[in-house]
Amino acid sequence: MNYARMVIEKEAPEEYGYDRIRFNLSESSIADQKLSDLGVSLPDLTLFYGEHRGDRTLRALIAGQEAGLSPDDVLVTAGAAGALFIIATSLLSASDHLVVVRPNYATNIETPKAIGCAITYIDLDFDKGFALDVGAVEAALKPNTRTISVTCPHNPTGTMLSRADLDALVALAERRGCYLLVDETYRDLSLGEKLPVAASLSPCAISVCSLSKAFGIPGIRIGWLVTRDAELYERFLAAKEQIGICGSVIDEAIATKALQGRDAFLATLLPEMAARRDIVQAWVDSEPLIEWVRPQGGVVGFPRMGVGPDFDTARFYESLLGRHGTYVGPGHWFEMPKTFFRIGFGWPTEAELRGGLAAISAALREQN
Repeated sequence: MNYARMVIEKEAPEEYGYDRIRFNLSESSIADQKLSDLGVSLPDLTLFYGEHRGDRTLRALIAGQEAGLSPDDVLVTAGAAGALFIIATSLLSASDHLVVVRPNYATNIETPKAIGCAITYIDLDFDKGFALDVGAVEAALKPNTRTISVTCPHNPTGTMLSRADLDALVALAERRGCYLLVDETYRDLSLGEKLPVAASLSPCAISVCSLSKAFGIPGIRIGWLVTRDAELYERFLAAKEQIGICGSVIDEAIATKALQGRDAFLATLLPEMAARRDIVQAWVDSEPLIEWVRPQGGVVGFPRMGVGPDFDTARFYESLLGRHGTYVGPGHWFEMPKTFFRIGFGWPTEAELRGGLAAISAALREQN
């Protein structure tokens, strides 16, 4: 493995120092929750080695979100990042080929890079609504293609696959004898139709999710992968055991309590996040130098600045943070031009969101 630090982590707000940031629009989750926010009080837990697969009650809660899944299809991991690492290192080698959507969350690209496998990127086009072309995915497949990797809802654009496209990708993986990996980290934040858990549709599909984004509890490091392929599950379990044996019983207890209140929590959260998206939409509509593809899920969007070739993007980002105390996720975090940036509209307060958007407009005027 040839590891390199991911740019998105090197430039994370905690690396810069939160004291420099007044309006933090770079975060990709809802606001960080406290135990009291979730109504969680922990019992007097025995701090033993937990179940290697993850707590049975927790796995049952996860599996119960979709018909056709059982707790034995669920492997609890150290966040979605842990699940993605297990999958990549279990399935890919230097002699394999991966097809992956870009832009994308860095782990979906950087771990395969570290493994050294061949990668074909399916680049999403702003002018085509960041829609995934299933035909382009099929054309990219090779005899040694091991995995097709997509995300839905998509990070950083917030776009979603249609049900027809998801079914087509599943059928394609089955036909070509490879796996379809669907990063579903934002699934609970779907702002329209929620797609089924991909793993419920076929043993060739693998789903990944976590509590970090939709529940605002990334600090407990709880995610999971789902597969109905029993042999593949055993391989993933072996990887987890060699990496860390099991998860934290404290983290899994908190996750269980959070998921037991899932429906009530999301019933309040989703309308609020839809309203936040509308705030950004109103700003985009009023700002002639900004355009975006309206997100269909998640709490992030990926606007594009409508500026000329002489626009100094480096100075823009320096001014945005240095003079206006506002931080966004610049396009290079996602191997995209710096005229793009990711806005997180779920983490800041409404007042902070509005303040950050106004600051972006001010910084644009200074450079344009």
